[in-house]
Amino acid sequence: MRSLFSFICLVCFILGFSQNYSKKEEALLVQVAKLDSLMQNNDPKILGLFSDDVSFGHSNGWVQNYQDFKTDFESGNVKYQSVRQTGLKEFKIKNIFANIRRIIAVKGLYKNEIFEMKLSVLEFWIRQKGIWKLWSRQSASLKS
Repeated sequence: MRSLFSFICLVCFILGFSQNYSKKEEALLVQVAKLDSLMQNNDPKILGLFSDDVSFGHSNGWVQNYQDFKTDFESGNVKYQSVRQTGLKEFKIKNIFANIRRIIAVKGLYKNEIFEMKLSVLEFWIRQKGIWKLWSRQSASLKS
């Protein structure tokens, strides 16, 4: 129940930034909210949001592909407790591509050590068979 409530709150937060989103924009923003919700709940359904050739650039310099992310996510070495968007800086769609710049606050455990950080995230999404899939994501740590 917590995950559904968190997801609904996140969608309302994102869509609340503007009154006039197109259906294509709303569909993308729902995927972004779903990404955060599934990550926060350590839900393996998150893998369904990714393009097969997804690339992740982490704030610590790690670069991962789909299989790398899947292996790490399923290992349980990282357990997210909270993933919360605090700002939406840029949102652009052109044909089947979109980019989003946003700020997120993340809390969790890495190998049972607590971590908390504020990240600036640039995400590239691609529309495949009518569904937005995460294609590339780069994050950078922000000083509070």
